Amino acid sequence: MKKGLKQAAAWVLCGALFWGQGLAVEEPPAGQETGLTGISAPCAILMDEDGQVLFEKNADQPREPASVTKVMTMLLVMEALESGKISLDETVTASARAAGQGGSQIYLKENEQMTVEEMLKSVAVASANDCAVALAEHLAGSEEAFVAQMNQRAAELGMSNTHFVNCNGLPAPGHVSTARDIALMSRQLIRHKDIFNYTTIWMDSVRDGAFGLTNTNRLIRTYDGMTGLKTGYTKTAGYCLSATAERQGLSLVAVALGAPDIPTRSADIAALLNYGFANYQKVTVTPDQPIMPLPVRLGKQDYALCELEGSPELVIEKSKVSSLEKELEMEEFLTAPVEKGRQAGLLRVTAGGETLAEIPVVVSGGVDRLSLWGLAERMLSACAMRRAPAA
Repeated sequence: MKKGLKQAAAWVLCGALFWGQGLAVEEPPAGQETGLTGISAPCAILMDEDGQVLFEKNADQPREPASVTKVMTMLLVMEALESGKISLDETVTASARAAGQGGSQIYLKENEQMTVEEMLKSVAVASANDCAVALAEHLAGSEEAFVAQMNQRAAELGMSNTHFVNCNGLPAPGHVSTARDIALMSRQLIRHKDIFNYTTIWMDSVRDGAFGLTNTNRLIRTYDGMTGLKTGYTKTAGYCLSATAERQGLSLVAVALGAPDIPTRSADIAALLNYGFANYQKVTVTPDQPIMPLPVRLGKQDYALCELEGSPELVIEKSKVSSLEKELEMEEFLTAPVEKGRQAGLLRVTAGGETLAEIPVVVSGGVDRLSLWGLAERMLSACAMRRAPAA
């Protein structure tokens, strides 16, 4: 009887510790601002979805990324899905190599078959190393070929301090990344909104419910607005996490590498995100006056319509929003031919004398050049109007 009581007490204690990890990083009450101090992880960064860095600590120090590596694996899978190269319901067959992976896994057997969606879900939720390799082989023919694609994509994203050796983050010589590089690939991944169908899952299953999945990112349950993204751990890498969260249209990426334990990792990520949401907001920038059409010389139309380039949204410190100033600078005229998208001006956004952004003003519709005959007709018409007697 005493033995049974001791076992029950042990389970209660374990449960308290497990859930305490989530409770320890609950966000502060609404409206309570928090300063960003005491980040324990040796490397960390906070970035908005457009790549603006809001905080960094040793962000370019190469470290083992562990299973955070799978952010790139998932990115390549999502890009293949959106391009039509693969589909969610097509079948993936596990090789002996995929089935032989260690660490976190769903214990694939050689020649076992699952859909792309089941394997992607297993990677996103349970960090399944075996499914990561199976997907890599399915997309590229071999893990080596897939890793080459990972490194090529990393170079394209400007991840200058990253080198991948495998697709799942298991320890390997030369397999390194940085907090900044991980944030860059994470912000690229969250542009594929369908990834949230998997990274926000707390509990699910595969094999028709026979194998349960629980998200390795406990903040999914405890942090308001958390959308993902990927945890990682090995003895040499420490506890790592690339986390994404969104509130009131502001989407942030927080990365912590090398934390000593899960509670510290979670606390660091919560502190980074709390700082971002407390001190920054997304604003839509528009000129204080309308953007007038520009005169066009020698054009088939006399004027060209202009607009701000892209979606003029900026992430700005809340303390500066009330002091925003906008200055619109436009060219006096354009000369045909005028191509659509040609820059015709600039909207400069400042606060307290500091330039926060320079947003190009571009031509929204092209204007062709007059032909010689068209130019002659216009000149004759102008002469005729000048000679016409007054009524």
